[in-house]
Amino acid sequence: MSLESFAEVVARVDTHIDLAQACLMIAQGAYPALDVERYLGDIERMAQRLRRRMPQSGGAEERIVALNEFLFEDLGFWGNTDDYYDPRNSYLNDVLDRKTGIPITMSIVYMEVGRRVGLPLEGVSFPGHFLVRVRVRGGMLVLDPFAGGAPQSEAELRERLKRVIPEGAASDVPVAELPLDQFLEAASKRQILSRLLRNLKGIYREKDKPERMLEVLNRMLVVTPNAAAELRDRGYVYQRLEGWQPALKDLTDYLQREPDAPDLDEVRVKLIELSALCSRLN
Repeated sequence: MSLESFAEVVARVDTHIDLAQACLMIAQGAYPALDVERYLGDIERMAQRLRRRMPQSGGAEERIVALNEFLFEDLGFWGNTDDYYDPRNSYLNDVLDRKTGIPITMSIVYMEVGRRVGLPLEGVSFPGHFLVRVRVRGGMLVLDPFAGGAPQSEAELRERLKRVIPEGAASDVPVAELPLDQFLEAASKRQILSRLLRNLKGIYREKDKPERMLEVLNRMLVVTPNAAAELRDRGYVYQRLEGWQPALKDLTDYLQREPDAPDLDEVRVKLIELSALCSRLN
């Protein structure tokens, strides 16, 4: 039922998707009894407290200062550098309860509280580190909620790029001369959900937890139903869990979508094995 409800929420026009609600519904894969409305209420109450102390005059810069003081000084939210790959850092309920998370979930809390007090914050799917942006007088301010909402200078952003993009990988242009604008586009809500789910997929793959991976992949395919690679990976997870028939269906569908897939021969071998296993069930 939670997956069906999640699909209904994500099916809306992107601007009408409730990002916090969708993130909490992702967490229901790990916490089936999670009370989504309770946590949405927590976010609203945080915003109400912040609204009372928000400066009555001034622009976005002054509101950002108030938001940073409230979240990171008064409430004590912090970026989790101690145990970065703990899956709890990717579940919004845990982030709200523990007041810590990774860049994308810290950014989601930041945006959701900020939007409720009139700050038009937008997510930025920056390579290697999720950020937030807001338009201010005379330009754009890029912020890092993982580091207490610290504003990011052009030099800092370029240094981040150097750490994740090898020289020559993007183009013949040196990384130091790449136009930053292409990396600072606002991320859609579906893109944010996809990145969050990719993080969880990677964590559960490393921890070798196929049941959790299946829950994540089911939601990934709701958010991005045309993602052939996720369909293939779900087929492999079904196979590991001895779900022969759904594995056969997913891998068959994968090759129908990607008839020239680079792993064509490998998948065909899997299909032969699965067909034989399925025939024994009949």
